[in-house]
Amino acid sequence: MWAYRDAAVVWHGFTDMSAYLDHCPVVVEKAEGHELIDTEGRRYLDAIASLWVNTMGHRVPELDQAVRDQLDLVAHSTMLGNANRVVVELAEALAEVVPVSDPHFLFASDGASALEQALKVAFQFWSSQGVPGRTTYLAFGGAYHGDTVGSLSLGADDGFGTSLFSPLRFPVLRAPGYGDPACFDVACRMVDEHSGRLAAVVVEPLVQGAAGMRIAPPEGFEALAGACRAADVLLIHDEVAVGFGRTGTLFATEQLDSVRPDLLCLGKSITGGYLPLSVTVASGRVFDAFAGTAFAHGHSYGGNALGAAVALRHLRLLDERDVLANVAARSAQLSALLTERVAPLAGVSGVRVKGLLCGVDVDAGAGRDVCDLAVTAGVLLRPIGDTVIIVPPLTITAEEVERIVDVLAGAVRDRLG
Repeated sequence: MWAYRDAAVVWHGFTDMSAYLDHCPVVVEKAEGHELIDTEGRRYLDAIASLWVNTMGHRVPELDQAVRDQLDLVAHSTMLGNANRVVVELAEALAEVVPVSDPHFLFASDGASALEQALKVAFQFWSSQGVPGRTTYLAFGGAYHGDTVGSLSLGADDGFGTSLFSPLRFPVLRAPGYGDPACFDVACRMVDEHSGRLAAVVVEPLVQGAAGMRIAPPEGFEALAGACRAADVLLIHDEVAVGFGRTGTLFATEQLDSVRPDLLCLGKSITGGYLPLSVTVASGRVFDAFAGTAFAHGHSYGGNALGAAVALRHLRLLDERDVLANVAARSAQLSALLTERVAPLAGVSGVRVKGLLCGVDVDAGAGRDVCDLAVTAGVLLRPIGDTVIIVPPLTITAEEVERIVDVLAGAVRDRLG
């Protein structure tokens, strides 16, 4: 059996391997549309978008062709001191849509690396100008920015094993999480008070995904951006999870009035879920500060040509298929159905939906079991603690949303009824 072969040799992240086989692991052999197909031929609706990366389903003909076409040219060439045509084309296309003034693009392979780059850019930005003491960062409670040591340092202590690695992490200033209505007032005061030592403020616009889909109003982010401008502190927006249509606009920052971050981090959905790729977007002001010096950072696979080719086709396809219109319609449908069929059930304490990011809170200890039951019914869900996460592809259909909600409701009744 493939699951046993897998458990014998593969070590899965964020997974207790001693209990791995107890939780319905799906060993995928192939995929079709919005469904994954395991080695036994069973089908599962991918309601977590393969960990929030898949936007348009699997085996999308246009995206498949983009990879094949690029393979006929070159799979990869270094971006250190050299360039690649398709990477230039992708950067030009992104420059037309990202909410950053005079953008410049530094490519990497994953979201955590994009954040790591942003931290180092902010640090070197001040150092290269001879400004002393700007070495501290401000982040929020509940934050999650990745698993490299720098991005892990930005993360809150209360999840994903962060506190375990505290001896490796550097200290940051910490505002309250989005669950505290005063979190942005506190953060703005902290920016003003500590401006002389802050390199940057790092925030997840609109939604803290890994905190269980915690949502905050646009006004708070707008006030925070104003405080950063007034104090001359760099602002970093982490849109690794919320970018590329997930919240209903191409970028969540677009929903904030007159906000333009100094640095923007993108990943996950940038290639539609096909290949690892991420990017740190720097404003012209930040980029220009490096004139006459090199940014002391670079990855072997940064700006991979295959990833860039599929990312470029994906960006255009989002527009061609008017995917954002479907996000709006399916988000409204998902919210209404969850309110009607799941929120009233015993053991459910909260439902949050923003675009096609959704969290359903269930009784303590039930999250994993509810998701296991859903998987046995053919819908792939995953918990964060006791929050069941629903993050379907952006092209999910009305019928598939019905199926997700009905399977979730049945799983909640079976476990908590």
